[in-house]
Amino acid sequence: MQANQAGSIRIGTRGSPLALWQAHETRRRLMAAHRLAEPAFDIVAIRTSGDLIQDRPLSEAGGKGLFTKELDEALLAQTIDLAVHSMKDLPTQLADGLAIAAVLPRGDVRDAFVSPRFASLEALPEGATLGTSSLRRQAQLKSLRPDLHVIGFRGNVDTRLKKLEAGVADATLLACAGLERLGLGHRITARLEPSTLLPAVAQGAIAILARDDDDETLGRLAPLDDQATRLCVTAERAFLAKLDGSCRTPIAGLAALAGGTLKLRGQVLSPDGRHVLDTEHSGPASSALIIGETAGDELIGRGAAHLFDGTA
Repeated sequence: MQANQAGSIRIGTRGSPLALWQAHETRRRLMAAHRLAEPAFDIVAIRTSGDLIQDRPLSEAGGKGLFTKELDEALLAQTIDLAVHSMKDLPTQLADGLAIAAVLPRGDVRDAFVSPRFASLEALPEGATLGTSSLRRQAQLKSLRPDLHVIGFRGNVDTRLKKLEAGVADATLLACAGLERLGLGHRITARLEPSTLLPAVAQGAIAILARDDDDETLGRLAPLDDQATRLCVTAERAFLAKLDGSCRTPIAGLAALAGGTLKLRGQVLSPDGRHVLDTEHSGPASSALIIGETAGDELIGRGAAHLFDGTA
């Protein structure tokens, strides 16, 4: 694994509390796997375009790559040795020269309903305000509860919780895994089962990127790779890639392993939530990529593209 002049292994990350938790978790696992001490590592926080843009939805600014571009550039410039990401932020097409070296064991895949006043999504009164920055969640909410007033809700987890406490909205939706990793699991009012709200592709998963020609780093990261999580997110990301999904398209997907069988549920919606297409495909876990692509092809054949362009 390459090191900088001081001899440390450089872990690149965004600077948000959740991103830093993920970087520290990666360091902890590398320390355990290779019997390294904490001083062997240097955590390098890098501000990304997604962090800097706060005045408009990311769907209007370019989508998923906004949270990875600067980290990709640092990897390719060899100013960091690896980069840690929430996997749902990764574009389906990686920058040339980069590879997903490891996928950590997945956390809770579910969305969390968070409200200081109401016990559940169903308990929200007609006309209540729910804040979320996710187009996927917005579309799903408009489909489930068209009576709600859904507003944009940018910022990191702490910022969104403070907005909630200030009364900007009656409720919000966040990822259960993110709240738990930040020690905020107690803020979860209710956990939404995938049968109610299918999560984002790769939600709860952490990806570690490295240069594809850096054999030493790839070898160091190999013991951290969780094969079950990798297979599931491979199917989900193949589904997303077929649909050309980004932050600008309401797409959900979740795969699960049972024995040697992988089952994928996928969903696309029109932004207004009026049209929803669901699919389910299963097969041998070794066919994860094919399962995802087949599911995407099916929804394309059923008119998924028209949901995104407003012609449905």
